[in-house]
Amino acid sequence: VQLQASGGGLVQAGGSLRLSCTASGRTASFSTMGWFRQAPGKEREFVGARWRTGSLYYSDSVKGRFTMSSDNAKNTVYLQMNSLKPEDTAVYYCARGSRLILSTMREPASYDYWGQGTLVTVSS
Repeated sequence: VQLQASGGGLVQAGGSLRLSCTASGRTASFSTMGWFRQAPGKEREFVGARWRTGSLYYSDSVKGRFTMSSDNAKNTVYLQMNSLKPEDTAVYYCARGSRLILSTMREPASYDYWGQGTLVTVSS
């Protein structure tokens, strides 16, 4: 399984970006897709996830501003990011896990496969 993330870039505060994550190789219908981010000098943190049932979960810091969606025909998940803030600046990673339990969904170690990351920079 390979995950390819794209869509990052430089945007002014208040702007929007849409990240994409396309899976190739052996794909699993009942897997959880997550988005994480890592700012310089900080630990990787949970942004959001699409649980294998289709339910969506977000961190409090992005709730109401970021939205996940998916196109199953393209094996692609999206992260629409609106009202971006300078503190959203980070490398964003997509990840996939097949054996998560709900209580560990926010933990990076729960995911089996990771994309290479795409840099999002929000200027003030």
